[in-house]
Amino acid sequence: MTEPTLGNPQNTIEILKKYNFTFQKKFGQNFLIDTHVLDKIIAAAEITKDDFVLEIGPGIGTMTQYLAQAAGKVAAVEIDKALIPILGDTLSAYDNVMIINEDVLKVDIQKLVEEENGGRPVKVVANLPYYITTPIIMGLFEKHVPIESITVMVQKEVADRMQVGPGTKDYGALSLAVQYYASPYIVANVPPNCFMPRPKVGSAVIRLTTYDKPPVEVDDEKLMFRIIRASFNQRRKTLANGLKNAADLDIPKELIAESIESLGHGPSVRGEALTLEEFAALSNYISRGLRD
Repeated sequence: MTEPTLGNPQNTIEILKKYNFTFQKKFGQNFLIDTHVLDKIIAAAEITKDDFVLEIGPGIGTMTQYLAQAAGKVAAVEIDKALIPILGDTLSAYDNVMIINEDVLKVDIQKLVEEENGGRPVKVVANLPYYITTPIIMGLFEKHVPIESITVMVQKEVADRMQVGPGTKDYGALSLAVQYYASPYIVANVPPNCFMPRPKVGSAVIRLTTYDKPPVEVDDEKLMFRIIRASFNQRRKTLANGLKNAADLDIPKELIAESIESLGHGPSVRGEALTLEEFAALSNYISRGLRD
């Protein structure tokens, strides 16, 4: 198998010049130019020849070369048409890569996994555009695509938000959603000089290992996430007020008060004080109350 050539700044610059490529701000393009970080990502994702890997946003194919060398098969989804001929060039030595020129939010990943991997769980690896990190990760989880793990490069602040617990300033709806579906672990912090062009913020590689079944039992998953979102929409408000003001929740005031009391909290408690277990219990209490 051909050794990866990208990840070295010189080679990256050569390819960009060869194709007269200009970075698109709207796609949040920052290409990795550090081989140590690339090795760390592949190691953290625990890629083997038995794996089918979904890569989101391959760019010029830097990480794709590393993935193709380690995995059985790679599907790389790239939105930018201008990068497709470059990928055809940089990945020409690898016969186990399929390139899909599409917006990943519009790809039927379930169907892709079914057709290319017989429905067996895949590993997702990506250097994600920061502006679209949350919709991509939540889309994968909420659609219940069979995924073993997601190892991604994200903004440092977002990685922190995914793994913190109650009572911290970074704790919010994203923390709870990620921790409902997966166990998060920050693999490495990555400074701006590891990218071209340099982003203005620090980055981190985070691995999310998906659960076979969530750590809490919930009667109505969608209701729980609506409750969570409402609790954090106005952080300074009490949990009760957040739930009362939510346009997509129609919960009687008495039921809101009762459900909060059932957790052993007073009426002035805020959403950021509740654990995932408590949100599940709150949601189950409300769901049963609405049914009765």
